[in-house]
Amino acid sequence: MDYQYLLLEKENGIATVTINKPKSLNALNSQVLDELNAMFTELDQDEDLKVVILTGEGKAFVAGADISEMSTLTSEEGFAFGQKGMDTFMKVERLHVPVIAAVNGFALGGGCELSLACDIRIASEKALFGQPEVGLGITPGFGGTQRLPRTVGVGIAKEMILAAVNIKADRAYEIGLVNKVVAPEELMAEAKKLAETIASKSPVAVKYAKNAINAGLQADIDTAMDIEKSKFGLCFATDDQTEGMAAFLEKRAPEFK
Repeated sequence: MDYQYLLLEKENGIATVTINKPKSLNALNSQVLDELNAMFTELDQDEDLKVVILTGEGKAFVAGADISEMSTLTSEEGFAFGQKGMDTFMKVERLHVPVIAAVNGFALGGGCELSLACDIRIASEKALFGQPEVGLGITPGFGGTQRLPRTVGVGIAKEMILAAVNIKADRAYEIGLVNKVVAPEELMAEAKKLAETIASKSPVAVKYAKNAINAGLQADIDTAMDIEKSKFGLCFATDDQTEGMAAFLEKRAPEFK
């Protein structure tokens, strides 16, 4: 697929995807959502991929969904637009490798929801998070009412959503919405440093661990433990387990394949 609004760079198993629509602060219209869906479908088929960094060009990560497109939608069209966003963000969440959101600026509405679909969030000091939808007469529609409470707790999520309260990066860190806050000029370097650390570990173990966490969060504790037990056992059928433990016992760095 030819991408008009996405840039892709790959190096040593790390892919950097940049939403490149800075004049509209990377607002998510149907085309951008379609491109993100196609991009992450392609990335999911890349067997050499180890980590993805997702960021935005210019002053925003994603400032939100495209209000000019949404303003004239009928109820049925609104449902379809929400479904498109949800399907796309599920592609991000379910990617077989970890996705790091490098949040460089505005992450509002759909932008906050997109960051929540990622596994880890690192924010610039200039980042701003929020779910302003109720001020526009709508609810969050790309997963915000579900992922935000799971990430920061119900009370804080309800405050952010029901009062449309935007929060700065330091507050986002306090409530666990982001893992780290760094100076703007250090953001990509910090994201790449973390990506390189993850990429140095066993790819199959990272994949199984991500899957176990995500699946377990949707299940009761007994089922979740069974999921973990299954992934743990599967690791012992891999070359990575043999190499990782041999390297530990031999006091050398492992060479995962």
